[in-house]
Amino acid sequence: MYTDLGTKQLRETLFAASRVDRLFGLSNEKFIFDSVHHAFKFTILSFGKGAVTDEFQAAFRINPREAIAAEELETFLHSPSEHLNVSVDLIKMLSPESLSVMEFHCDRDIRIAERMLSFPLLGDNIPDKWNVRFSQELNMTSDSPLFKEQSGEGLMPLYEGKMIWHFDHQYADVRFWVDESEARARVLGRAPDEGQILDYQTHRLGFRDIAANTNERTMVSTLIPATFHGNKIPTVRVYDEGGSKMISDSEQLFLCAIWNSYPLDYLLRMKVTTTLNFFHIYQVPVPRLTEEDPPFAPIVERAARLVCTAPEFNDLAREIFGGKATAKSVGVTEAVARAKLRAELDGLIAHLYGLTEDEFAHILTTFPLVPDPVKVAAHNAFRNVEKGLIK
Repeated sequence: MYTDLGTKQLRETLFAASRVDRLFGLSNEKFIFDSVHHAFKFTILSFGKGAVTDEFQAAFRINPREAIAAEELETFLHSPSEHLNVSVDLIKMLSPESLSVMEFHCDRDIRIAERMLSFPLLGDNIPDKWNVRFSQELNMTSDSPLFKEQSGEGLMPLYEGKMIWHFDHQYADVRFWVDESEARARVLGRAPDEGQILDYQTHRLGFRDIAANTNERTMVSTLIPATFHGNKIPTVRVYDEGGSKMISDSEQLFLCAIWNSYPLDYLLRMKVTTTLNFFHIYQVPVPRLTEEDPPFAPIVERAARLVCTAPEFNDLAREIFGGKATAKSVGVTEAVARAKLRAELDGLIAHLYGLTEDEFAHILTTFPLVPDPVKVAAHNAFRNVEKGLIK
């Protein structure tokens, strides 16, 4: 009703040709409907025809930990303190392509979203800046005849979403391999093979598309090595049809750090139910920094140290650190050191978005499954950036 791209026209009609009064999103976790499965979610919508909606009242109890019971429903529906005034103009700014309504929980959520909107949406095409397009490559269902269950000569590993975690391409073992010539032909489709360079021949940024706003984290991304991937780990397109680079290695690392940060994940969690679609990613505000911008290098170098942990990223290590750098010489594999780098990235990126300490602290409270020491480290890093101790 209020998030999916497929119901955009319904929302257009509701906002432009009716007066929406209230929109509530609720979970059935505590069995408001006792004969319906607890995992179902439902919407209560009230509107009148023949007007235009400027703003409406909204409230969301989608998270099972916040679910209300049947005996609490009457109070919830008629309690102004539970409801927010959501402006249609804000919806249009946050989701111009889909008009998706974000699941705001308090006025602070709205203020943070407005603050982060000082940066362009990732889907905006900005001249003279890096822009992002995505590829799904091999389909895990229709292309499954290409998949081999054992490695062999001429075979390359097939990457799946379950194989990655934040800045980690080795989270799970390889399950399938594909013949390079067969997979290359499938990716090219009807286009002639003229030896052109394709994305699978270089490392690239990908993310898990199976996600939920009730998981520990919603956005999970990293750079994967030069190989093929399935559609459950969409990747950033690196080369255009002419073989020219659309995004540099350092820009991919910068975007990886932004994606894996708490501020961006926090915004996505208010948009996503079970799947991270392209339109979700395109509709988050992302700073388009380049090497000339001061916060760019510190973020890229930390991300590179987290990503470059295996020989397949030796070329990336040399690209970022120069000289004879290798994954072994620059990569960080020890858990405590990796946690420190990640906390520093969160502190830097929260400041990049212009968040106050109270706003960042609020964001951290919206990740209940993240261990408290991890959130404390991120909060402390925010303070250390403010003090100039992290640069």
